[in-house]
Amino acid sequence: MSQITINHLTFSYEGSADNIFTDVSFSIDTDWKLGLIGRNGKGKTTLLQLLMGNCSYSGSIHTSTLFDYFPYAVTDEQMLLPAADFLEDLKSEYELWRVICELEQLHETADLLYRPFHTLSCGERTKILLSVLFSTDHHFLLIDEPTNHLDQQSREQTAAYLASKKGFILVSHDRDLLDQCIDHVLVLNRQTIEVQKGNFSSWWENKQRKDQFAQAENEKHLAQISKLQRAAARTNTWADQNERTKIGFDPIKATDRPTRAYIGAKTKKMQRRSKQLQNRMQQQIEDKKGLLVDLEDVIDLKMNPLIHPKKTLVNLKDYCAQYTNAKSPVFTDLTFSIQKGDRIALHGKNGCGKSTLLNILLQKAGYAAAFPIPVLTPCSTKPDTDTFPIMDIGSAQIYETGICETASGLTISYISQNTSMLEGSLSQFCEKQALNESLFCAILRQLALEREQFQKDLKEYSQGQKKKVLLAASLLTPAHLYIWDEPLNYMDVFSRMQIEKLLLDVQPTILFVEHDTRFREKIATKTIALEVS
Repeated sequence: MSQITINHLTFSYEGSADNIFTDVSFSIDTDWKLGLIGRNGKGKTTLLQLLMGNCSYSGSIHTSTLFDYFPYAVTDEQMLLPAADFLEDLKSEYELWRVICELEQLHETADLLYRPFHTLSCGERTKILLSVLFSTDHHFLLIDEPTNHLDQQSREQTAAYLASKKGFILVSHDRDLLDQCIDHVLVLNRQTIEVQKGNFSSWWENKQRKDQFAQAENEKHLAQISKLQRAAARTNTWADQNERTKIGFDPIKATDRPTRAYIGAKTKKMQRRSKQLQNRMQQQIEDKKGLLVDLEDVIDLKMNPLIHPKKTLVNLKDYCAQYTNAKSPVFTDLTFSIQKGDRIALHGKNGCGKSTLLNILLQKAGYAAAFPIPVLTPCSTKPDTDTFPIMDIGSAQIYETGICETASGLTISYISQNTSMLEGSLSQFCEKQALNESLFCAILRQLALEREQFQKDLKEYSQGQKKKVLLAASLLTPAHLYIWDEPLNYMDVFSRMQIEKLLLDVQPTILFVEHDTRFREKIATKTIALEVS
């Protein structure tokens, strides 16, 4: 057991006018299972990179421990190879027998190491990299969002695995994962950093109490300041009125009036009292400072769903789809419908066809499938499945049987899980997507995106910030049906809570894929389970 001590850490990226960290100091223990919590863009990944020594900074980081970072970077060339051929490139001191033992704890067998890496699912790749990460001792591990894109079973296995370990920092926005895995939290608040014992739920409960106390104290200080302002104003008025009685005063003729010296002394006394009130008021203002600096003011979001004249927006019956170059169907005998007001979650393992189904529905409704941006482009022709059993989905073709139909005139707002196409300025994005830039930026501010980010290229955004761009565009697009493909990946906890409240308040018709169990259970009125064929 040892300590990691950070003193007076200050860091900003080259060319940036704002610091990510300013004069930050804290200490953590290398035996802790530490959850790193904070808004998108607050510097969680940056902090891990600073610990790894990948960036220059001012201040000091003192520790005797070694660090290792997840996820490892896997090159395009390595993707074509079995993992066993490049494990040494990822971690030179790895031991194969330890990797295999770690894989067994993740409910996988050693044969994963001998299959081409690109043929593995997201969950299988994550498990291999985690096994390599934990295959040696004497490292303090920095784990950055290990469950993104993982299905529920893989998430549960990863959570149980991490819960059995110690000596790591875990960056995650999955509340259930944090509750299961960690025993301390390191929180990057709006203005401060705090370290606290417990998991996410205990920290959140403490934060709510702290915020309520801060708001109550703030209101008390505001009331006291207002009272002192009124008292000071009255005293100033009295002093001025008293001083004016000296005007036109002749002490020889007006012997029955107080002397000028007496009037002056009384005025000075009133002025001293006014000054004392102002000093007390200033003290109240100083005491008020800092009360609300870390308050997470979660602002209510808005959306404007359209009302379609038909009750049934999507209908599938005995539907089967298979890629033309595949040996087996993506799914078979799929039967369900989407009625107005439904909030339907597609659920299943990675590779069971969730995104494929979403793209098929987009194509059926007359939109180009697989777009990474929310405002979709109408297709030039709508496939007629009775005449053409083969349909194009992006660069692939699918053979289909059964019924899959969408209501005519259906307007869809779509969020893709892919953000790689986002580039250029926000103004260019709004122009391309025909969005009102002022309203669009207002939604981003409500999602806690700082104004300084508006001037940056979208390529410089964090993954969570890119997701907020897609989400804001979708919320600003009136639609009959919202189709969201893993909208919460990389999204911070507070934004997830905002979206939950919005969907429960507005109750739009939505079909979504999301592996965050807590979100899915709160939002979905119906869950459609897809099985891997």
